[in-house]
Amino acid sequence: MTGRARISPVRRSTLGDDVYEAIKTLVMEHTLAPGDRVNIDALARELEVSPTPVREALARLESDGLVRKRALAGYTVSPLLTKREFIDMFDMRLVLEGTSARWAAERADDATRDAIVAESEQAAPLDGPAPGDRSSYATFTTLDARFHDLVASAADNPLLRDGITRLHAHLHLHRLYFPYAKSGATGDEHRRIAAAIRAADPDAAEAAMRAHLVEGRKRHLVAFD
Repeated sequence: MTGRARISPVRRSTLGDDVYEAIKTLVMEHTLAPGDRVNIDALARELEVSPTPVREALARLESDGLVRKRALAGYTVSPLLTKREFIDMFDMRLVLEGTSARWAAERADDATRDAIVAESEQAAPLDGPAPGDRSSYATFTTLDARFHDLVASAADNPLLRDGITRLHAHLHLHRLYFPYAKSGATGDEHRRIAAAIRAADPDAAEAAMRAHLVEGRKRHLVAFD
């Protein structure tokens, strides 16, 4: 951690979650860069906690795919997606999330449909954080993931939702590259998906989700140029 900006100590009331979020932020912002070895004792000192919650947070981040653990070597930050991994991930998202939108349109109750529409209308943060504005960037990432999870939950198939969650697509994509210049399109695309789900139109919902993912793939492909 030598030479890096000091990390603010975390609150004790929500210690485990705070340590997890603090270390995840370091990874997402590349303060802990891809391939870096994670020094548990140094992180514990900077966060002013014992090593135990740091180890617990790293176990959660390993499940997220953001760090890797090797015998005798400890934790290192996972490398960024390769282009092939990126393409494979989007192929899976098209299959899984297109189906989740279709089933949400068919199966969701009225309260869930209203919740999806309300989530899609969280417009301000989804209409483009300013370049370098990390607080807006974090809000954008959280809202984006929450909308997709809400649709997956509305599909009423726990195995499908679990498959989508296990991709951890938002974490990997936004660590790879954040498309500030085009991020405003996301809000419009979410609203089209939500409108189709509210209208109980499975064909339109699936088409809107697939269009959203295709456009998202285009927005992120520039990271490989």
